[in-house]
Amino acid sequence: MIQLALSGRVATLTMNRPDVHNAFNAELIAELTAVLTRVGADPEVRAVVLTGTGKSFSAGADLNWMRAMAAYSEAENHADALKLADLMRTLAYLPKPTIARVQGSAFGGGVGLIACCDVAICVEQAKFGLTESKLGLVPAVISPYVVAAISARHARRWFQSGAIFDASRALSMGLVHEVVAADDLDPMVANELDALLKAGPTSALVAKRLVEGIFGRDEPAQRKLDEQTAALIARLRVSLEGQEGLSAFLEKRPPNWL
Repeated sequence: MIQLALSGRVATLTMNRPDVHNAFNAELIAELTAVLTRVGADPEVRAVVLTGTGKSFSAGADLNWMRAMAAYSEAENHADALKLADLMRTLAYLPKPTIARVQGSAFGGGVGLIACCDVAICVEQAKFGLTESKLGLVPAVISPYVVAAISARHARRWFQSGAIFDASRALSMGLVHEVVAADDLDPMVANELDALLKAGPTSALVAKRLVEGIFGRDEPAQRKLDEQTAALIARLRVSLEGQEGLSAFLEKRPPNWL
C-alpha cells in the first residue's frame, strides 16, 4: 500500500492504491504513519518525498472507510479521527525536509498531506478541493495545516463552498510552491532536493522548528489542537446533517439540503 524507495539520502514514499485514487482507509493511514515514523528516525535519510501512483495524488476518504464511519458512534469516530490526526502531525513535524510530489489531483485529506509537507510541487492538470462541506462535514483534522498554507481568508472561502480549484489557484494561494508540466515534475523535485541537501541537516531542522515556534505551532500545541478537531469531526459525522450527507454520497443522490 505504501512503497518505500531509498536513493542516496532520499526516501520516497509512494501511496499505491491507484484503483481508488490513493484514497485513505484505516490501513493506509496506519501504514503511512508507521513508514514516516521509521524514515524520520533514520539518520541516513536526509529528505523525504511523498507521492502517489496513477492519475491522482489522493482522493481523500475511501468509500468503504466512509461507509464504516457513517455507522460508527461518536466515540468511535473520535478515535478514528485521532488516527488521521496522528498521520498529519507525524508528517508535518517530521525531523526531515519533506516534498509533496503531486502527480495528480488531491481532495480532502489529500490536500491535507500536501499542506503538511515543507515543499509542494504539482503538475499543471492537477485539481484540488476541500469538499467535506458537500457531505455536511468540515475538513477539521487537516484544517490547522491547510489554513497555515493558504491563509484564513482563502480557507473561509474554500472550506465553506467545497468547490474545486485548479493548480494555478493552488499556487496563488500558497498550497503549492511550483506548478510544472508533467515531464518537468521529476526534474523540479530533483532540483529542490539538491538545494535542500546542500543545507546543514541540523540547521535545516532548526529552521523548520523556528518557523513552527514563531507561529506557536510546536508539536505539543498541535496535539492539543488535534483533540479538538477530532472531537469536532466526530460530532459532525453523527449529526443529522452529517449522516444525511454521507448517506447521500454513498447512495449517489443529492442531499436533502439541495
